[in-house]
Amino acid sequence: MSARWQGWAVFTLGMWLAVSPWLTGYADDAAATANAAVAGLLLALAAHLDASCELSIEWVNLGGGVWLLMAPFLLGFDDVRLAAANCIAVGAAAAALAASSLNFGRQPVRR
Repeated sequence: MSARWQGWAVFTLGMWLAVSPWLTGYADDAAATANAAVAGLLLALAAHLDASCELSIEWVNLGGGVWLLMAPFLLGFDDVRLAAANCIAVGAAAAALAASSLNFGRQPVRR
């Protein structure tokens, strides 16, 4: 059973990330903007599929969250503080939500 509220929370985070460069003013940094738009939309799409179609793809959301934690350093926009902080915050939240939904509803095996 999928944890739907976590999926919709990650969906919201992904949509925020996708539009955040234009709403918060770092759209002039190409790497940060491209990462936010592409990663945000992919995260939102994966979360939507997880929450609405009950596909078990929490690992995709977890991987997306981990990518967002590393992206500012790997793509070189760690000096753009707002973009880096936004990316890291969304990544940490998405990874935590995805990780929590991986164990949601599972009962321990009793012997």
